[in-house]
Amino acid sequence: MIDERQNLLTPEGAELNLTLAGPVPRSAAFIIDMAIRCVVYAIVGILMIFFSTIGQGVMLILMFVLEWFYPVVYEVFRQGQTPGKRMMGLAVAHADGTPITLNGSLLRNLLRTADFFPFMYLAGFISMLSNARFQRLGDLVADSVVVHVEKPDLETVKATAPPRVPDWSVTLDDQRTLIAFLERGVKLSQPRRQELALLAYEELSPEMAEMHALGNARYLRGGDDA
Repeated sequence: MIDERQNLLTPEGAELNLTLAGPVPRSAAFIIDMAIRCVVYAIVGILMIFFSTIGQGVMLILMFVLEWFYPVVYEVFRQGQTPGKRMMGLAVAHADGTPITLNGSLLRNLLRTADFFPFMYLAGFISMLSNARFQRLGDLVADSVVVHVEKPDLETVKATAPPRVPDWSVTLDDQRTLIAFLERGVKLSQPRRQELALLAYEELSPEMAEMHALGNARYLRGGDDA
């Protein structure tokens, strides 16, 4: 299956490129998540053998919770990524590129039953092959897509962060901190850079906080990243 790219224009005027994930990587992520759940079932099942009827009840509750809420919790609170999706470099998002919401995640996962019909997710597979965004039935209803998560290095991020004038009175310590962030950020992972940027721009998203910090630093350096 050939994955496709979707180009979006955000309200701020920035171009957002999404690489849509096709059936093959999505199936691999699903198998990984299913294997994780099976391991949990096996461990709890062995422990519940000693509790007879109560153990059966616990297993039924566990199966209900994991099957219906395992993907929802991860998608909403872990940037759209279940463990399987994270291992495959995938994430769920709304079709406009915004993070998946609780309602959206609930819809797409509750409709997995329809995607399974008549067996082995055949309806979902046919649906993915029938539209340009590779959306299964649950995705169509929730207006969601599964995308490849790109991990740009610092140079790529800096290139997309135009110099911007700081919107506060910058002290000498602020200048040193921002320039150090620009120069030493290459040694840090992107999550760590975003974590540090959020200390100064806590009202922004992690991605925007990093962009603001780099843009302010580039301004202080006269737009020169060298």
